[in-house]
Amino acid sequence: MKKVILKNSVLKGSLTLPPSKSAAHRALVCSFLAGSGTVSPIIDSKDMRAMLQAISALQSDASVVDCIESGNTLRFIIPVAAALGKKVTFTGSGRLPERPIGDYLRLLPEHGVKCVSDGGLPLSIEGKLTAGRYEIAGNISSQYITGLLLALPIVDGDSEIVLTTKLESKPYVDMTLKVMRDFGVTVEETDNGYFVKGKQKYQPRDYYVESDWSQAAFFLTAGAINSDIELKGLDLDSTQGDKEIVDILRRFGADIQADEKSVRCKKSPLKGIEVDVTDIPDTVPAIAVAASFADGTTVITGAKRLRYKESDRIESVASNLRLMGVDVAVNEDGMVITGSPVHGAQLNGYNDHRIVMAFSVAALCADGETRITEPDSVNKTYPSFFDDYNMLGGKADVITVR
Repeated sequence: MKKVILKNSVLKGSLTLPPSKSAAHRALVCSFLAGSGTVSPIIDSKDMRAMLQAISALQSDASVVDCIESGNTLRFIIPVAAALGKKVTFTGSGRLPERPIGDYLRLLPEHGVKCVSDGGLPLSIEGKLTAGRYEIAGNISSQYITGLLLALPIVDGDSEIVLTTKLESKPYVDMTLKVMRDFGVTVEETDNGYFVKGKQKYQPRDYYVESDWSQAAFFLTAGAINSDIELKGLDLDSTQGDKEIVDILRRFGADIQADEKSVRCKKSPLKGIEVDVTDIPDTVPAIAVAASFADGTTVITGAKRLRYKESDRIESVASNLRLMGVDVAVNEDGMVITGSPVHGAQLNGYNDHRIVMAFSVAALCADGETRITEPDSVNKTYPSFFDDYNMLGGKADVITVR
């Protein structure tokens, strides 16, 4: 078992962030369906290994696809495998077997694919996906929509994806459509969903993956509360929804300068705000840390889907904030945080990469030492996080506890 011990420090300097996991996953699926081409750069994270081995399993006609703990991989690859007519069983670890796949268990049998599951993983599928009308809620997970969008262009016939509720996390779907266009496949957005023409072909190409705005949120928050950090390689015109963290931190009062070369954030007095995270739920751990150091109250809404991530992130964030002395109230849709004196504490990492990274930022200017369990969870998306943290001047020591 490992813990990370964090002491007060100030981060200062420049950093180039890892490539976007979200963009890389989409590009890897498109490249696989195109039959050739490269996708780079990618990093050796657990989520990237999950996607690469899932694609390898489909290429080799393996009977089992292990998605490890990657929700993206599972929900993207299920309909792709079905569109290819694969007979395969999907497995996973951590909380992944508990995460929802119910819409696929309903939709796939309606369109030619037999599903065997007790409601989660393992899931076995057999048959070939057919075109048609796919009615699906837009407020459960945008990953379902992305999976269908990636798969339906290669089936024999035109299809409609009909959203029965408002689409949440729409920027992730916009990213999917953008990457698909880059590979020569087009989809028409309609008044209530998407029209997907069948028998399209993904075009081979070499694809460059942009830097990750989701990871930028942690270091920009660090800059806002006590540091001076410049992040390089970020695209201000990106379809990544998490780039909104720049505007959110500016609303808190952060001093952020941004141009086509870099984004720089410096320590500033912060004040509480109201923020709807319906389209950007992954930014909540970072926003909650900024709120803890802000004067006044911050209200976070639109976060209910966080309960089905690697941990129940609403409860994980709230529990750790309380341990650090922060006043926080939880509701079904989010939380209310009142800026408070923040002190070091023994925290639970919940085997959740975003929880560990967020509270490593909180530890920068907490009163006293902070310890967080399961620091290795950052390997899911950002294995070099603590290396980069320390390179900028942080004091993080990952130790093995017997």
